[in-house]
Amino acid sequence: MRWAAGLVLGLAACGPVSPESAADRCEDRARAAQGPEVGVTLGANSNSGPFASGSISITSDAIRGRDPVQLYDECVFRLTGEMPVRPVRLR
Repeated sequence: MRWAAGLVLGLAACGPVSPESAADRCEDRARAAQGPEVGVTLGANSNSGPFASGSISITSDAIRGRDPVQLYDECVFRLTGEMPVRPVRLR
């Protein structure tokens, strides 16, 4: 019987996602699908002098050329079972 209580609690955690929360989560994925994200850090300090670092990341959605707006719509629908309540905000 303990497993039944665990199953009920586990299913409760998989409850519905609010439309606004889904939009926020899916916007992040849609933005990442626009292409590579590049980060550069430059600076200096009195201990070690100047420094620089960089990073590049790209998602499989960007590599496959997925449309960010379509990706957003599908993601929100998958999480909520409804179409988005607002349009995607891409930067």
